[in-house]
Amino acid sequence: RLMPELPKFDDEDLKSYGDEEEEFALSPPAALMSILATQEFLLENTLECIPVGEFAVIQPLSDEFCLVLGYLLTWKLTLAFFKAASSQLRVLYSQYLRRTKSLNKLLYHLFRLMPENPVFSGPTSEVPNKDIKTFFTEELHLDVK
Repeated sequence: RLMPELPKFDDEDLKSYGDEEEEFALSPPAALMSILATQEFLLENTLECIPVGEFAVIQPLSDEFCLVLGYLLTWKLTLAFFKAASSQLRVLYSQYLRRTKSLNKLLYHLFRLMPENPVFSGPTSEVPNKDIKTFFTEELHLDVK
């Protein structure tokens, strides 16, 4: 709920960045970036032996699963923050992410975590012999019980 409200505070400082010739970068919330940096480091150590193109098998409810889940949820918060920011602020935030190489690290992690065959094993109402259902073709419903 709070992430869409935070960019408003940076809008006030935006005017001071426009007059300079040097290209500036503005960090998204420092607490969020600190957590993201820590998670990137831990995930790098966890996935270091897996090359891009191959996939890591993460067992549900393991320590690695919790780390990956926390990392992806942190990115979800970051993207919610970006969505609420003005286009001028997005440019400054993206410069920061480019300098810290966070986007590159995200892509490396995603391509190592994405399963080779993302078959959807959930309940389906259609005939099983029809098209194979994957996580990319089906809507996923997450219900907490």
